[in-house]
Amino acid sequence: MKKRVLTGINTTGIPHLGNYAGAIKPAIEATKTNEGENFLFLANLHALIKCSDPTEIRRSSLAVAATWLACGLDTENTVFYRQSDIPEIPILNWIFNCVCAKGLMNRAHAYKAAVDVNVGEENNDPDYGVSMGLFCYPVLMAADILMFNASEVPVGRDQIQHLEMARDIAARFNHRYRELFVMPEAKIEEKVATLVGTDGRKMSKSYGNTIPLFAPEKQLRKAIMRIVTNSQAPEEPKNPDDSSIFAIYQAFATEEETAEMRNRYEQGIAWGEAKQALFERINEEIAEPREKYAELIEKPAQIEEILQAGAEKARTFSRTFLTEILDAVGISSLADIAV
Repeated sequence: MKKRVLTGINTTGIPHLGNYAGAIKPAIEATKTNEGENFLFLANLHALIKCSDPTEIRRSSLAVAATWLACGLDTENTVFYRQSDIPEIPILNWIFNCVCAKGLMNRAHAYKAAVDVNVGEENNDPDYGVSMGLFCYPVLMAADILMFNASEVPVGRDQIQHLEMARDIAARFNHRYRELFVMPEAKIEEKVATLVGTDGRKMSKSYGNTIPLFAPEKQLRKAIMRIVTNSQAPEEPKNPDDSSIFAIYQAFATEEETAEMRNRYEQGIAWGEAKQALFERINEEIAEPREKYAELIEKPAQIEEILQAGAEKARTFSRTFLTEILDAVGISSLADIAV
């Protein structure tokens, strides 16, 4: 069996520079070198856990899809689809709900964090505000992965538990019914860039410190100029390892460019000059994708066509595999029952 790599992208919010450096760019590069099969999907069902605004879900889905395509995703060597277009996934999700132990979900990090917040606020109901979507999130993630028997799933360290749960669910099913699922392996990218935001903390929509990936040139420069710095004078030597500007710069620069910038810090680069250098480096890299993005975002019907084509490719596998799964649990044609 060929190596099958699967990645999901949540459709909440508009992609920012941190998403590009930490996920989009390395994932697209990986699809070019993987000799197996690549599956990449928009996790719009997962998005409903965090967002209840239909307009935002649609807007984000369009923006995320356009971003990946603009950044060079090759849909010839990657099955690019929307989660909700694969009806076999929710069916498998229910089957897994009937296999998965509730105790396993009790240990999920996101659920425990929500309970801890309620307990800390002395709420009489530790499950206050916890939806079944949040509680069962790992089960749906397992269905996403196992529906296509992905052998490798690139994840951040905070997602490792979900991969372990997917393996647990697969093992339970295989033991109870039939050996149908492979054990997916988590692929941890140790060198994936985690960008800091304009305030020095991790770049995150939750902190409101992001820099939009495809902001117009003037808006991009303005956002970069807002990055917080210390009060050191222009002529003073500066420590690049304590600088948010340098941290972002090295995620986009070559080793030679990074070494040169480090030297400029030691020589006493002015903060305004450092920000301008960062703007120029980022703007150079994203200029072409930004232009493609602007074209794609105005053609939602074209993006929809691409996603539907990807869904059809994905379903050539999921339709057949679900038939096997249903047969294994006893849901099949009555005509097949031996009397």
